[in-house]
Amino acid sequence: MQHVTLTIAGMTCGGCVNSVTRVLKDLTGVSQVEVSLLPSQAKVSFDESRASVDALSKAVQEAGFTVTGVKQAS
Repeated sequence: MQHVTLTIAGMTCGGCVNSVTRVLKDLTGVSQVEVSLLPSQAKVSFDESRASVDALSKAVQEAGFTVTGVKQAS
């Protein structure tokens, strides 16, 4: 299981948080998602054999937001 924190630009309200949460949870291999407005980030746990940071970032971008940073959790 891999854990990352994505810094996300463009989230301005609870609806944005819900949108980001939904698109990340819908990805195959994602087991846990915690999105917060302040700070604008998503903490994601996923199976690296079924999902990737690139796939997470692409899903967020397709929802209308921008991933500005990725931090691997230790």
